[in-house]
Order: sequence, then structure tokens, then C-alpha cells
Amino acid sequence: MVPSSNTLTLPSGKVISRATADAAADWLTVLMSGEAGEEQQRQWSQWRQASAEHEAAWQHVESVTGRMKSLGPSPAYTALSSYGTGTRVPSATRRRAIRMLVWGGLATGTGLLASRTETWQASLADCQSATGEQRSFALEDGTQLLLNTGSAVNLRFDVRARRILLVAGEIMVATRHGQGLPSDPRPLLVETAEGSIRSLGTRFTVRQRSGNTDVAVQESAVEITSLNSAGGTRLLRAGEQTQFSREAIEPPRFADEQALAWTRGQLLADEQRLDEFLAELGRYRQGLLRVDPQVAGLRLSGVFPLTDTDRILATLPSVLPVRVHWRTRYWATVVAAD
Repeated sequence: MVPSSNTLTLPSGKVISRATADAAADWLTVLMSGEAGEEQQRQWSQWRQASAEHEAAWQHVESVTGRMKSLGPSPAYTALSSYGTGTRVPSATRRRAIRMLVWGGLATGTGLLASRTETWQASLADCQSATGEQRSFALEDGTQLLLNTGSAVNLRFDVRARRILLVAGEIMVATRHGQGLPSDPRPLLVETAEGSIRSLGTRFTVRQRSGNTDVAVQESAVEITSLNSAGGTRLLRAGEQTQFSREAIEPPRFADEQALAWTRGQLLADEQRLDEFLAELGRYRQGLLRVDPQVAGLRLSGVFPLTDTDRILATLPSVLPVRVHWRTRYWATVVAAD
């Protein structure tokens, strides 16, 4: 595998994808939850044997956790495991600890250390939200900031500019101008891995994806500038949304309700594929949420409150020919109905 920004280089010199690293962390979360049974152990073994990359990732996991355990009880190891402590460690805490401590010492394919990776930066960010949580922040200039699930931002305000650095996840920004208050003369910028969004007195949402940034404007307008100057700039007005990379900004299109529903605490589906719906739902709950390929292409519509993701899963069999198979409290798979 050729090293890239989406890979990790193991101490052995082997290169693995971030997707494989995430899968290994997910398996460790399940195995150290104290709830994994024989079936989960069998599936974990099958995953390891599926490819040399999987096995290399797991050998690194065993190496790191073995070294930590040999050092005796510590806050780090306690965060990874509930064994022998008498205390159930929250899945969110355990999963964050796993991603930081198991993969934290690795260099990426581009040579950046873990302190520059999304997971590490998010753990140290000025404003954060946990999985399934939405948090509001009032910034010093009067700007209102709403963080969606699993999001993190850093704030860099000085005499020249107000910069909001989106490290991970999704945010909504509402400026003082949008609240009918005098505007701050300093430019307000939201910066992502792909470029920057300059507020022109407005309310808008920004989502950091892998390799792309989504922007939707509810009020007024923003000016988008891609990181690579060849991509140019683009004005995005109220009622429009777009996606941009470092090299290009897509033409504006009408903002859809699905992109904004989260700001109302809702998950909206409009003839959406089941696998895509569950991928979105998975952002709001702890653990693993999978779908059998046999039913992945089924489509559904509806408005679902995000306050209870288990309830959303429970309603699926009433609208689709599926059932939810629970392996553990934190591992669910949607499969075809019997």
C-alpha cells in the first residue's frame, strides 16, 4: 500500500489504511467491553484472517495493550478495559482512549505525528461534543456555536480575525448580525482541512468529511475559498449548499432538509438507502451498527428524533422487511426479516 494521508505506518514499516485501524479499534472496544460472546470471538478471528493488513493491525493492537498492561494499573489501561475494576467504563470513554492510545504514537503516510491527527486534535480541542451529544457555546464576540455529535473545534481570535478551526464533525454558526446585534468588524472564518468559509453576516452549517467539506447557508451568505488557490472562491447564498475539496468547489444547489435536520434534533430520510441511513444514525450512538448487504439497498422515509437511537432501530421492522440482531448492547446488525 502506498502511504497517503489516509494511512498509518506501523513500527514494523507496514502501511495500513485508516479504515483498518478504525476496525481494529472497534474490535478492541467490543472485546474489552466484557460483553463479547463466542460468536463475537469467532467473527473477530475471521476478521483477523481476512487479510494480512488486518492481522498486522491487530498485532500492533496486542503489542500496545500488552505493554500497557505490563506496567500495572493506570488511568490509561483502566479507560481501555472494565476487567477487574468493578466499574463499567462508559463506551465513549473507552473508545476514545483506544483510538488515542493504540494509534496515538504512529506517524501517518505523510509523516505527521498523532498530535496532528483528527482523533488527537479532537481530544485537545477548545470545544467538544461526545458521540450522541449536541452542545452549544456562546463565543466571546457573541457568536453562537452549536456542535453536532462527535465534533470538535479550536478557537483562534485575535485583533485581526476570528477563526473557528473545525477539527472534526459538524457545526452550526450564528453570528451577532443574525441575532440583530451590531456586527464585529473582524472577519469571521471557519477553517477546515479543505479551505475556509468566510461569514458575511449569517447562519450556516459546516461538516468535515474525509477529503471534503459540506456547507449549507440558512441566512445571508458565505464566501468559500479552497485551500488550493486554483480552486478559486465561491459565494454561497441563503437556501444553498455545496461541497468542496482542496482543489475544487462544486456548484451551489438547493439546501435539502436532510442536511439541516440535526439542528432540530432530528434525522430525516427521504427515500434514502438503508445503509446510508444507518451510517448517519451510527454517528449518534456508541458501538457498532452494521447492515447486511442483502437489505442495504432498501429505502425508507421518515423523521426520527435523535434523542433515542435505540427507539429508531426498534421502529425499522415496522416500515421495512428487516429485524435488528443485537450481539451486545453496543453491537447491532440490521438483517433481513425471518
